[in-house]
Amino acid sequence: MRSPWRATVLGSQMAELLRRPGRFAATGLSLLIAAFVVFGAVMAQQIVTATVVDRFRGTPDAVSLVVTRNDAADIGEAGLDAIRETPGVTEAVGRFDGGAPVGGSAADRYLALAADPGTGPLARVRPVEGAYPSGPRRIAVDTRAAEAYGLVPGSSLTLLLPAPDGESTRRVPVEISGVVRSAATGTGEPTGYASGPDLLRLLGTPGYSRVDVRTETPGAATQAAERIRRAVPGAVVRSGDEVRGEESRAAVADASDTLELAGVFLAVAVGAAVLVATSTFRIVFARRVRQLALLRAVGATSRRLAAALVAEGAVVGLLAGAAGVLAAWGCARLVPPVAGRFGHDLSAPAALPLPQAALTVLGTGLLAVLAVLAPSVAASRVSPLQALRTATSEGSTVNGAGRTVLGVLCAAGAVLLARQQYAGLPEPGDTAYDRFAALTLVVVSGGLAFLALIALGPLLVRPVLSALAVPLRRTGAAGRLAVAGVGGAPGRAASVSVVVALGVCLVGSTLTCLASLDAYERYRRTLEAPADFHLYAGEGGTLDRTLVADLAARPELADVTAFRTAEVADDGRSATVTDLDLTTVRSGTGLTARTGALGRLGPAEVVVDAEHAHRLGVAAGDRVTLTSAGRPVRLTVAATLPGAGPHGANFFVTPADLTRLGAGPAPTLITADAAGDGAEGRARAHRAVTETLTGPERGDGRVVAEDAATRTGPDDDLRTMATTVVLLLCLTVLVAVAGVATTASLTVVERRREFGLLRALGLGGAAVHRMVTLECALHGVLGGVLGFALGLPYAWLAVRAAEVSAPFTVPAGQLATVLAALVLVTAAAGTIPALRASRTPPTVAVARGD
Repeated sequence: MRSPWRATVLGSQMAELLRRPGRFAATGLSLLIAAFVVFGAVMAQQIVTATVVDRFRGTPDAVSLVVTRNDAADIGEAGLDAIRETPGVTEAVGRFDGGAPVGGSAADRYLALAADPGTGPLARVRPVEGAYPSGPRRIAVDTRAAEAYGLVPGSSLTLLLPAPDGESTRRVPVEISGVVRSAATGTGEPTGYASGPDLLRLLGTPGYSRVDVRTETPGAATQAAERIRRAVPGAVVRSGDEVRGEESRAAVADASDTLELAGVFLAVAVGAAVLVATSTFRIVFARRVRQLALLRAVGATSRRLAAALVAEGAVVGLLAGAAGVLAAWGCARLVPPVAGRFGHDLSAPAALPLPQAALTVLGTGLLAVLAVLAPSVAASRVSPLQALRTATSEGSTVNGAGRTVLGVLCAAGAVLLARQQYAGLPEPGDTAYDRFAALTLVVVSGGLAFLALIALGPLLVRPVLSALAVPLRRTGAAGRLAVAGVGGAPGRAASVSVVVALGVCLVGSTLTCLASLDAYERYRRTLEAPADFHLYAGEGGTLDRTLVADLAARPELADVTAFRTAEVADDGRSATVTDLDLTTVRSGTGLTARTGALGRLGPAEVVVDAEHAHRLGVAAGDRVTLTSAGRPVRLTVAATLPGAGPHGANFFVTPADLTRLGAGPAPTLITADAAGDGAEGRARAHRAVTETLTGPERGDGRVVAEDAATRTGPDDDLRTMATTVVLLLCLTVLVAVAGVATTASLTVVERRREFGLLRALGLGGAAVHRMVTLECALHGVLGGVLGFALGLPYAWLAVRAAEVSAPFTVPAGQLATVLAALVLVTAAAGTIPALRASRTPPTVAVARGD
């Protein structure tokens, strides 16, 4: 005869779920946040992709057809008119991309030029200041060009264009009518814009490289394409969607590193969700031992009870997954407008990606089932006698041989993978290194390390706690009792602390990686533009030493520095050595050392770039020998750089040592910075350099002045995306805090007699409150210490895998803030349970039941 318990047990659990939804808040919250993190990672990846595509894609959405020539020839005005007159064509504009050097000084500057209507659905730009040009010799410039060259509406610029004879250059002044912002900002070049006919006349170009066509409907585009082919011989007509698709694929390929990192974060998010949900289920089921024991006492079998608990987990998982997906999608829609208010242009994701959303919801339900399996099997085996007891127990012994073996095996696997990754790190200059595969290996190793931490956590709690709790024991009875309370249940303390450690590890390692990569980015930008201007002899000679004094006398310039270079040999190979003082490069803000310190050099000391340091196998404190004209000079390495050196130099020495190496007394390079800030300050500095070089004594043009105005600043949008990732990772900390609150509540229920006995022995309610609060704070401290201990080594490995030249930078202030905030939040999570514990009457100590 079939047992009625299958329906009865499942029905009772579903009824319990509907009658007391608050009981399932902890598990539901953990699953909701897990779904939010996973789908939030999907949406973050979509935002990154959409932003990259919009920035690099040059074809507006309104373009229906793109017309080019099969022989790569230009399309003249006659061809453009024929396209415009084609039936079905609503609008057609010619595109042309060119450029010209910027004259007016000896500086080597360049302005890209592009044809654009400036208004309407086919425009790529929109004015932000002034007006779009109309008429000859008038252009608008983008914001990059305005900042780089100090341009405002009404100012002028001289372009160096080819003369009609094709052999000489003509100087053409143009007026700046306005400043525009381009929809496609991926090129990074300062660019000027004008209408097609005006730009063709300015440059003397016979036609357009392509024509963008707009039609009213897709059906009209198909018919118009065939008519255009007949009207313009040799025309190649492609749909706008096809061209945009090619541009999107090219943009995604160019930004593959960023998207791969987002994919790695998605994998981490899935792993975090599994661990968070599993740990929370274990805690919550421990709280329901008596209820499950009662069901066993009235006849429920272990299998039926386990099946009911799995069904309960699946229902909660699907509901929480749907809520998490909707919450993540809503937040993703809010990110671009909020970022826009802070000056960051991020593109909104497309409509709700239904396949990913469905997979996330189903995956959350499956995650709930998988997470509930182990605790439900353990809970279903509860003895019916547990219904008569007042407290739950730890369950199995924490020192089980199987758990220890599993932890040791996972730890060994993590170490082996990390060691393999360390051995395979690229050398400086290695371009064939697969960073995505390396980062994936780091993630796998980190996952094994977390599994080891979960398995061995109960064994680690007491030794770590004994080291951390020394100051707490000196705070009085409440502190000693808090330490004893956490150490007395190492399994439960480990389950909560491991979840906290997960969040701390992810947040801490991410902050460390960002700090390290940001330091490298600042270093790289410093190398690209060590100064605003640098001057050198056009024929490779030396400079007049009086030029330094003349430039330094100009108030528009600052930090005028002259230095010398020479060619030497190290270990038989040619290299460049200079007496440039690295502490004067951008005031030293961007340069860092891999080994040693970048201070002022002493006699017989040298700073070596990364490539030569690796080839010679030297670090700070080692010795190198440089040879020039047969004269060897033995030097001590004071520091090594994480990458290349400024101005392409390989070795940096004192002026006296450079003279020993055979360098002449005259400088070979002079650098200077603008004294004023902003575009106006740079423009004044540029005029000062120009006037100094074009004076009556130096008007022969033998000195070349290069302007570093187009150097790029920090990528604020990527920084915004990184901040979004950190905020998503903080959700794992929040769910860990929920676990701390759940554990504290369970502790209060189980230890009511203990609290009552303490009250009977004279411990006041405030002391009990302080004891429970300190226990919760200890969970935060344990998790923080374990998380940082695990996260920082993996952060170092991830930084090396992502960019071997990046200096490992630990943001100590940020990490200390994270730890302090974590301790405060976990302590606050125990406020309500601590209040309940403090109100426990002393009579509970002699009561027979609760």
